[in-house]
Amino acid sequence: MNETISFKLNDKPVSLTTDGERKLLWVLRSDLGLTGTKYGCGKALCGACTVMVNNRAVRSCIVPVRSIKGKNVLTIEGLAKNGKLHPIQEAFVKHDALQCGFCTPGMILNAYSLLLRNPQPTRREIIEGMEYNLCRCGAHIRIIRAIESAAQEMKGAR
Repeated sequence: MNETISFKLNDKPVSLTTDGERKLLWVLRSDLGLTGTKYGCGKALCGACTVMVNNRAVRSCIVPVRSIKGKNVLTIEGLAKNGKLHPIQEAFVKHDALQCGFCTPGMILNAYSLLLRNPQPTRREIIEGMEYNLCRCGAHIRIIRAIESAAQEMKGAR
C-alpha cells in the first residue's frame, strides 16, 4: 500500500509516495538516483548498502522505507560538503583503501558511524567495528590504516 514518506536526505527535505515496505536501498537508488549505496547480499551481511539514519549506520537493504519517516538519512553522496571530501574519504584515498570501490561507500559510512560513537578507537575497536563490512579485494589493512588516520585528522573537529 502506498503512503507518503517524508524525511531528510543529505540535509535536504524529501517526500515521496511509495509502498512503505519497499527497502530504503531501492528507494535511494531507483527513486532518488543515489547510486553510491550498493546492493551486495540483500541480507544485511556484507555492508555494501550501509547508510546513516539519525547518525547510526544501518543496512538499507533490510530497512523498510516507512521506518525512516521523519528521520535524517545520510548517504555517501552527502558526506562531502561544499565540494570538499570528508576526512574519512580523504584518508581512504591517501591510504589507497580501495580497489574496485564497490564496498567503499558502505565502509566509509560505517567508519563514520564508528568515529561518531568513538572518536579515538584503538586498532582492535576499529577491526571489531568494521568486521561485518566485507571487502572481496582484500584492502582491509589499508582500510584500518585509513580509519586510524581519519580519527587523528578529525580529533577536535566535531
